[in-house]
Amino acid sequence: MVSKPTKTSPAVVEARRVLNLEARAVAQLAKRVGKEFDSAVKLILSCEGRAVVTGIGKAGAVARKLASTLASTGTPALFLHPAEGVHGDLGMVVQGDVLVTLSYSGESDEIIAILPAVKRIGVSVIALTGRPDSHLAQRADVVLDVAVRREACPHNLAPTTSTTAMLAMGDALALAVMRARKFSPADFARLHPAGALGRRLLLTARDLMRTGEMVAEVREDSLMRDVLFAITAAHAGAACVLNRRGQLAGIVTDGDIRRYLLTCEEGLSHSSKRAMTRNPKIIAPERLAVEAMRVMQDYQIGEMPVVEGGRPIGVLNLKDLLRAGIV
Repeated sequence: MVSKPTKTSPAVVEARRVLNLEARAVAQLAKRVGKEFDSAVKLILSCEGRAVVTGIGKAGAVARKLASTLASTGTPALFLHPAEGVHGDLGMVVQGDVLVTLSYSGESDEIIAILPAVKRIGVSVIALTGRPDSHLAQRADVVLDVAVRREACPHNLAPTTSTTAMLAMGDALALAVMRARKFSPADFARLHPAGALGRRLLLTARDLMRTGEMVAEVREDSLMRDVLFAITAAHAGAACVLNRRGQLAGIVTDGDIRRYLLTCEEGLSHSSKRAMTRNPKIIAPERLAVEAMRVMQDYQIGEMPVVEGGRPIGVLNLKDLLRAGIV
């Protein structure tokens, strides 16, 4: 029996139309990137102050996002509401800043109204607009063309494709500046200390290791019975085994002891070195905790000694690393 083809719903058809239209519009932008874009990047890089980003309406929403992206990728930036600008907020703008304006028509009254004052301050202007012959474009130092053939709106009215083009061009600008600054993942992490990336790139083994009474330490000649007591007292899953010089000789887990007892019923009276793992996986305190977590997951171990000068100064616990949110 041949099944009838499933009919695509009108909503799915419309979604595909919108996505395809906007994707083509963004792809067309790449063909227009040239000297003007390079000039815009150089203006921001040479800026001694901040990138002040402004826009009204839907373009204003994109402008807020661009300001945020610039700030998080190494360029000091802020958003200026143009309507508030002419009522005192232009005090945010100082000589040495660069103004990045977003207006598809290039004729937004609120944007045009702040340009004379900005020019008197001596601030350069970058315009993202779909009308290279607009008032905004004529008064800007650099113009980035974000024109689209039509909006995705079926009535060709609601800003849709045009704001997507602005968003994409803004991202391109911010990331080109980011690359030119040689802004590294570590730099990014410093600006995002509460995020997962920040934790992965900032937290070291020393930051997250257990110390003091939470670390079980025994000697090589310690009986396994005493090792179990030490592990229990530290609420741990393993004990660091030390040699006579106090250096790490190995590690023994409660699982190691249980497995040893299966082969020798009198094992609790034997020394810990008979069940310990010699040359265990270790990490230096200044190494990133995420490095330890990868090793622990790869080798399926729950605890890893943090070693400095041959001596354990703490222990990393896999559960602690997961709770720290560095995955």
